[in-house]
Amino acid sequence: MKSIKHIENALKELDDEVQTILLDWSIPLNEKDNRMLPILQQKKVLTQTLEDLEYLRDNPPTPNQACGISKYRND
Repeated sequence: MKSIKHIENALKELDDEVQTILLDWSIPLNEKDNRMLPILQQKKVLTQTLEDLEYLRDNPPTPNQACGISKYRND
């Protein structure tokens, strides 16, 4: 699935962005927190989406049946 690869690439870019912020000593700690919070929220959503897509790839639903992804999630 191409979408899985795109999400993996986006997660890698977010990780790189977080590392850049963490390693920049000119940014005060509270500013680092403010910059990283939206990035980490995006990462959480993308990680859940990736897990859902991988589950559906490995466990495709049969025709005319709900996918059952809500049973798989541990929210």
